[in-house]
Amino acid sequence: MTRQIYIPPRPQVNPPSREIYGVMGEANIFQMIEDFYLELEQSSIRGIFPDDIVAASKRSAAFFVGVLGGPPLYQQLYGPPMMRARHLPFRIDEQARQEWLACFDRVLEQAVEKYNFPEAHLAGFRQFLIGFSSWMVNTASESGQ
Repeated sequence: MTRQIYIPPRPQVNPPSREIYGVMGEANIFQMIEDFYLELEQSSIRGIFPDDIVAASKRSAAFFVGVLGGPPLYQQLYGPPMMRARHLPFRIDEQARQEWLACFDRVLEQAVEKYNFPEAHLAGFRQFLIGFSSWMVNTASESGQ
């Protein structure tokens, strides 16, 4: 049976402030994303991530460094991000997206203190994650999406 790929409505995604990198620095971004991946490791969507969760977090952190205003590490190491295409092999429905966002929210609860995330930009980053993650959904939920 051929898999039917769901294409969500194109979200309005405003990038987060590029000032975030200047405040946090690369090491804090890498640590924040590693902690996020450790949350994912305990989640119901663990199965869609590689066995080496820390290595996977480093790849993701390279992407977020660029998104948050740092150098384009992801492009330098892995080529164009093409995140939707890279996620197509994995069945990602709305429930998986919500679990992903919940894991990120748990990490962001301590982001100001733990990673020096600039509090003024936290809401904008959360909005970016909501829009970005909606574009990764590629499988209709049983409820019809």
